[in-house]
Amino acid sequence: MPVLLPPALEPFVDLLRCPTCRTGLHPDRGTLRCAAGHTFDIARHGYVSLLTGTRATSGDDAAMARARDRFLSTGRYDPIRQAVTRLAADAVPEQDTVVDVGCGTGYYLAGVLDQLPGARGLGLDTSARALRSAARAHERAAAATWDVFCPFPLADGVADVVLDVFAPRNPSEFRRVLRQTGRLVVVRPTGRHLAELRGQMPGMVAIDPAKEQRLHQALAPFFEAAETEHVEYATSLTRMEALDLVGMTPSARHVKRADLDDDGLLPHQVTVSVLATAYRLR
Repeated sequence: MPVLLPPALEPFVDLLRCPTCRTGLHPDRGTLRCAAGHTFDIARHGYVSLLTGTRATSGDDAAMARARDRFLSTGRYDPIRQAVTRLAADAVPEQDTVVDVGCGTGYYLAGVLDQLPGARGLGLDTSARALRSAARAHERAAAATWDVFCPFPLADGVADVVLDVFAPRNPSEFRRVLRQTGRLVVVRPTGRHLAELRGQMPGMVAIDPAKEQRLHQALAPFFEAAETEHVEYATSLTRMEALDLVGMTPSARHVKRADLDDDGLLPHQVTVSVLATAYRLR
């Protein structure tokens, strides 16, 4: 039996473009199809599969997605979500379009939509497993598989806000899909972020000290900073929360299982330290 078009996806169909030929898409018996016949399945979990050709391998696997769901449900990162929501909500009216690039399980997109009662959201991510959660994170959140490094499957100038939270960036595509009055919200870690955990866990991915400079260089041709919030606080962690915090990040692919099993390596408190910036178009 064909999968019905998810209600949250329906408002986005007119904004989507075929990844193969860039023409419009329309619903067709549990798929989205373009006039040239390129067809994209709507998964029974509620997201649409738009990736074509070689599949990206950098997204969350099943274990990482479960760890992310568990950790974010604890509220430890709520201050980050609140900052993202403030920057997004201050930039646009309530009835607008929010695109979350590298959305993961949809945690940040759902927070923004809660504060914009008339807005609709679309989460893009390479991880089909994470998108199972993103597709049900909010009643107005649609989800689609996509690789941030490829041209987005969206028409020009259709987004009022683009979110990029701990995710890779594609500045020229951010610029293309944003309206002239739109805003880009970028969240990235400072050098103090999770320092206690990184200091005790061999193999955790380090934070590049030149990260801010590289971000500025990448965005400067297209954007200028409008407002920045520095979110920093200490939060306590249970052992399970610490394991999930490691397990939901790319560090999960580098940390040895034996290190995770060592009770002495996991701190009971960590510093959360990020910069959240809203950018306007040049």
